[in-house]
Amino acid sequence: MQPGLTKTFIAAAAITKRRIVKFDAVDGQVLTAAAANDSLLGVSDMSADVTSGSRVEVRLNGVAEVEAGGTIARGAPVTSDATGRAVAAAPAAGVNNRIIGIAMASYVVGDVADVFLSQGSLQG
Repeated sequence: MQPGLTKTFIAAAAITKRRIVKFDAVDGQVLTAAAANDSLLGVSDMSADVTSGSRVEVRLNGVAEVEAGGTIARGAPVTSDATGRAVAAAPAAGVNNRIIGIAMASYVVGDVADVFLSQGSLQG
C-alpha cells in the first residue's frame, strides 16, 4: 500500500476490506457505497472486514487497493458498483456519476486494483 491520508470512521454497517465507502447520514460514520451516484468518500483500508459499530480506516487520497467488480481499462475513471467494488464509470447521456479515482492499470473482476484517489463527478 502506498502512503496516503487515512482517517478513522465508525462503520454504520458491516464493511468489507478494499471496498469504496460513502458517507452515512450520521456524522463520523460510513457505509459501503452502493451506486455510481453515491457520495463516494474513499476506500476501506483494513486487513480484514469490519462489523457494524467498529472502527474502519478509510483511505482518502493517494493510491488505494480496491476489489474490481468488472473490466477496467488503465486510465479509466472509476466509480462504485452495488457492492462497493471498483467499476469503470460510464454514465448515460445526461447522467452524472461520482468517481473515486483513476485506474492505474487494466483489471478484470476479482482483481485487486490500484486506484489513484481523485474524487469528482463525470457527466455522460
